[in-house]
Formats: sequence, structure tokens, C-alpha cells
Amino acid sequence: MTLKTAVGTFTVRPLDPVGDAPLLHRWVTHPKAAFWMMQGARLHDVEREYMAIAASEHHEALLGLLDGEPVFLMERYDPRYVELVGLYEPEPGDVGMHFLVAPSDTPVHGFTRAVITAVMEELFADPAVRRVVVEPDVANSAVHALNEAVGFVPVREIRKPEKKALLSFCTREMFEKAVAA
Repeated sequence: MTLKTAVGTFTVRPLDPVGDAPLLHRWVTHPKAAFWMMQGARLHDVEREYMAIAASEHHEALLGLLDGEPVFLMERYDPRYVELVGLYEPEPGDVGMHFLVAPSDTPVHGFTRAVITAVMEELFADPAVRRVVVEPDVANSAVHALNEAVGFVPVREIRKPEKKALLSFCTREMFEKAVAA
């Protein structure tokens, strides 16, 4: 994916679980990443987590770049096998998503919205994807607002082992309508 935006050009590449681990470790342990639930992780914990994702046929991690510089992490997963097994009835074309924006000392207005839009563009670039499924922590009001801005509709709260989550869906049509507005 290459997506030109007002903030620059976004691209994504597969995550290198070992090579990118020091960068990811800084991101996932930052106070702003509290909902990522890796605050106390050590470098080898991050390597292990992303090596397991890389080895999975149902989960993938990608590094998002802005004009060639790493600025976000995105994960794509098959909710029939990862994260949401038994918590909802998956439909053909469902894909699960997580994203994390790198912490910054100089925030740019609209940047996180540009990132989630790029993530959704990347997911919907696959014609087999009909609907994106997310399950953020119910307390994460900032991500709920971002999700709504790109077309997600909350369905219900669900209980996961690690959190109480807000199950939300966004179809291709809902996304296109939201970003066109």
C-alpha cells in the first residue's frame, strides 16, 4: 500500500520480529500505549510475542511508515482463529485489526486519524475483506472516537481474558461513506 495524505505518504511492510523489536519495545512500553497491555514487557518479551505472530498463519504484524520512517504498528488477524474465537459469529470476509501509533513529543493534529484511515485502506485493499472487526478496551474512549470516525459501529461489550472489550464492525461501504464525509 502507498497512500498519499495531507501528512505525507504512508506505506507498510512486514514486521521483522527481531530487527524491529527495539523500536516496538519503546512503543509498547510507553505510557501512551497502556491499552496495548505490554507496559512491563522486556525486549525479549516483545521479540517472543512478534515471533509468535510471524509464525502464525492467522495473524500478521506490519510496520507502517510515513515518508519511510516507522510511525505505526498494525496487526491483521483472522477472528475465526485468533482473539475472538467463541465471542461472536464470524462472517465470510471478516478480518480483525489492531493498530498502535508511535509515541511522539511533537503531536500532529489529525495524524492518528490519518493512520487509522491508512490501516483501513490497507485492509480493504484485499478484495476478500468485507468487514473489519475490532475489540478495543471499553475504557479506551480515544480509540472509540477514532473508530467511529472511519465508520465503525459498536455492537456489544464482550469479556476477553485480559479485558472488557467493545466489539465493533466496519464494512467497506461504511468506511467509504465515513471517509468521504
